[in-house]
Parts: sequence; structure tokens; C-alpha cells
Amino acid sequence: MFDGHAAQRVYLACGSTDMRKSIDGLAVLVKEVLDLDPFSPCLFVFCNRRRDKLKILQWDTSGFWLHYRRLERGRFHWPDDAVGRAATISRRELRWLLDGLSITQRQTHPEVTARTVI
Repeated sequence: MFDGHAAQRVYLACGSTDMRKSIDGLAVLVKEVLDLDPFSPCLFVFCNRRRDKLKILQWDTSGFWLHYRRLERGRFHWPDDAVGRAATISRRELRWLLDGLSITQRQTHPEVTARTVI
């Protein structure tokens, strides 16, 4: 199971990405196209044209992680924004995306910050 708790931010690379790209190719996209630092403690998420494959690039102190997810059925609800733009989402929205839900859900349980126990 993928665990993105160490990440400060999650960026979606809008549009589609060539899934033949590996770590180096995706790091170049992060740096040159999205104008972000691939070595930052963030997750960079890429999706293919058919919306059935995702790659997540993550830097971890001494090297990159490349997480890959392929759906056997169904499609990811990927934003159709302009290519070359990064959309920032929360880790919670990333979990929704990986579970096949839309990141723009209108109704969810609100997040609760517990302060005391009764």
C-alpha cells in the first residue's frame, strides 16, 4: 500500500503524460515543465491519456521512489486542465483519486480535529 504521509504537498501534472517515462524523464518534467523542484518533499502524480495508469514520483533522502498503479477496469477522475500546469491537492484528495473517486466531491464527512476526550 502506498503511504504518502511524509509528503508536504501533492501535485497533479494536468493533462496526460507519456507513461514510458521513468524516474529521470518525470523528474525533468517536474523541473522544466511544471517549474517545481523534484527533490522537494512532495508527491508528483502523472496520468496517461486513457486515464487507467498513474505514476507518482517521490524523493526520499537518498533516491527517488516511483509508484505505479494500473487499473484493470475503470478510469481515474483526472482533471482536464491545461498541460504544463500543476494542480495542488491534499493527501486526502489523492486517496480519493486512487480509490476511483472524484477529487471534487461535493459531499464528504468533514475533517475533525479532536481536542479533548469526553
